[in-house]
Amino acid sequence: MRRHCGEEGAGDLRGVKAFFAEHDDIDGFVSLDGEGDNHIIYKATGSFRYTITYKGPGGHSFAAFGTPSATHALGRAIAAIADLETPSEPKTTFSVGEVTGGTSVNAIAQEASMSIDLRSNDKDELEKLEQRFLAIVKKAAADENERWKDGRLSVDIHRFGHRAPASQDADAPIVQIAAAAVKAIGKEPDLGVPSSTDSNHPMSLNIPSVTMGLGGKFGGAHTLEEWHNPENGHLAIQKSFLAILGISGIPGVIEPLLVKK
Repeated sequence: MRRHCGEEGAGDLRGVKAFFAEHDDIDGFVSLDGEGDNHIIYKATGSFRYTITYKGPGGHSFAAFGTPSATHALGRAIAAIADLETPSEPKTTFSVGEVTGGTSVNAIAQEASMSIDLRSNDKDELEKLEQRFLAIVKKAAADENERWKDGRLSVDIHRFGHRAPASQDADAPIVQIAAAAVKAIGKEPDLGVPSSTDSNHPMSLNIPSVTMGLGGKFGGAHTLEEWHNPENGHLAIQKSFLAILGISGIPGVIEPLLVKK
């Protein structure tokens, strides 16, 4: 489901972005994601995601030696990215995810690409990291051309993901409603650190938003060994239902706890 609505990978939150593009009457938003039945995310980590593709003329590894190589340029860029230093607070990170390129062991690569994830809990730090990253990928192409005195290698830069960082107070009504729902099932609320979820987008629009845990236990996130044990998962369902009822109210029974804009 998260892949279909675009929450994971290259989806760029397309589902929730489309929803809010078509609705301007939303007063609050609840996303269900992640582990546990007491976890509440109320701050959003921002991210930029890129595909970088180097392209050159290619050729035979021996006969055309001296031709700029797309994979060599990619290697230059990755090495420089790996040496970037970022602040631990606000937390700011980078990662080269997928890497592809080349056609044969005895061919100078015509094309090579990588996907990159840049993240930060702070808008300014994210933008600073982006500028440093872009300078690196452009310099890698220039350096590869300079190495062989050949200007035929180019770089294509494509940003396919933009999730805005956002924040709200821990005492915001929607956060406190979620916390009360957790307490109602006998648990202690865990106000989690900023994260990247469907709540990013509405939160960036100043719409009260929280992401609450799905229940059970998780492990090995984003690896081939990822697992989920749904033990006591019903508690998370009850907690989420209580939070939604508290936010929206029940006609003729209780008023909404989240005041409309």
